[in-house]
Order: sequence, then C-alpha cells, then structure tokens
Amino acid sequence: MSLAPRAVLVHRTTEYEELVARHGTHGQAAFFLSSRGRDITEVAARHERDGRALAEVAAAVPLDWRQTRVERADLDRFPFAPEDVVVVVGQDGLVANAAKYLTGQPVVGVDTDPGRNPGVLVRHRPGDAGKLLRAAGAAGARVDELTMVEAVADDTQRLVALNEIYLGTPGHQTARYRLGLDGDGGVAEAQASSGVLVGTGTGATGWLRSLWQERGGPVALPAPTEDRLLWFVREAWPSPATGTALVAGDLAATARLTLTVESDHLIAFGDGIESDALHLTWGQTVRVGVCGQRLRLAV
Repeated sequence: MSLAPRAVLVHRTTEYEELVARHGTHGQAAFFLSSRGRDITEVAARHERDGRALAEVAAAVPLDWRQTRVERADLDRFPFAPEDVVVVVGQDGLVANAAKYLTGQPVVGVDTDPGRNPGVLVRHRPGDAGKLLRAAGAAGARVDELTMVEAVADDTQRLVALNEIYLGTPGHQTARYRLGLDGDGGVAEAQASSGVLVGTGTGATGWLRSLWQERGGPVALPAPTEDRLLWFVREAWPSPATGTALVAGDLAATARLTLTVESDHLIAFGDGIESDALHLTWGQTVRVGVCGQRLRLAV
C-alpha cells in the first residue's frame, strides 16, 4: 500500500508576532510603533488575515491525507519526504525560501494578502486549496518547472536558489577574486568589486531586474522556465591589477561561471538568506550555473 500524501504547510512568523515577542505585550508593541509614526492596527489586521488563510488551507487538506506545518526558520532542519505536497501560505519570497530544500515535490503557492503581494509564485487563494491539493497530489499534475541556480565549491559545498545567488564578502566590502567562463579558452580576469550576482528568470522580477535595468538590458531577461541565467558584476573597480572586461553575460544550460577566491573570506548565499551560505577561503574555486533540479510549481 502506498503512503498517503502529506500536506506540508509552510508559513512564517508575522510582523505582529515578532513585535509582541520583542516588546512583551500588544500595548507595548503599539506604543513602539506609534513612536515611529505607525499604527499597530494595520499590522494586527495582516496578522489576522494570515492566520485565517492558514486555518482555511489546513481545513481544506483531504481527510485521508496527513498534514504538518513548518515555520520558515525551521526549513533547513525539516525532513521533506517524496510524497509531500508543499503548500506555501504567505508571500512570494517564502516560496523561494522553501525551494532550495525540495527535491521535486509539487508546490502550491497561496497568497494571504492579495493586492499587497505581487503573486508571482503565490498564485492562488485560500479557498482554492482543496482542489489544488488534490490535483497536485495526482499523477501527471500540471506544474511549471522553474529553473534554479546552483553554486558548487571545490570542497563539495553546494548551494541552490530559486531567484539568485550572490557571491561577495560578508560585510559587502570589496571582494577580490578571479572570474572566468567554462569553455572560454581558459580566459579569466582578476577583479575587485562589490560582488557577483547570478540569477534566474524567476529572479528577474527582483534584484536581478534592477541590475539589468541599470545596465540598459544588454541581454534579454530569461523566462522563469528557461534554462538560462544572467550574471552581473557589481561595481567592478579598474586598477593596474584588476579589470572590468567581464562584467555581465548569460549562461546557457551547460555553461558555468567560475570564481576563484583571492580574499581571505568570501561567501555565496541565495535568495537573500545570508545565514545559510557557502564560506570560501583564499584559493578556493566555486562554479555557478543552471541547477539540474527544478521547482515544480502547481498551476
């Protein structure tokens, strides 16, 4: 007998919960916000909407399924299983936070605050959860397979992200390294910069797009399901020892951007989560390119 699917409801602590945890009571949190020109009413209302949405989704899980919940801060320790259907209840960024820990499980994105969230990844409403779960748990479920980016270091450290991977210094100071492209005749350039960003078509709605617009769109942005990445060097500094010839480009499915560290300490982190990073030291090399796994987002 096959194991019944398990609905894994991914959520995050709300701003209201964080405020109350920090200040002790609702009243103290309200006073803190009012001293900064904000009203806690709006924050509490969003908290209540999130709670109602999570409860509605939980109630829609089929009775013959198992279900559990995981908070964003615990994603790196949560044991996802092959039969899971992952339901992200919240903002688009929460889907990206969960994506790196998945291995092909279908994902249903539920928007708790329509109109406030862009809804690029959380495409559905809480009331649709029941039919979406049944469809996602069935064979041949309709999904968009979104391209992801990975960084693999020469000591086997590996990082996966849905939007982008940033390589630079922990304090965002000058990073020194040697940058090159696989299959480009071994050409590499010593650089000093504010770091390197490599992003996907999904990431083209955020940080990657801002760099792309700043550079005048030298290469077309990839689609979310396209096996192509864009990369940009941020604020490359020309000097007698460092160059600025390799500052932007795209990577096809089999291409890799290589970076050899020439600083005491560089890091690589994905989707804005600096606490979960690769730590690289002098002389190490990291290769960045299209990841073999995909995020399977229910449509």
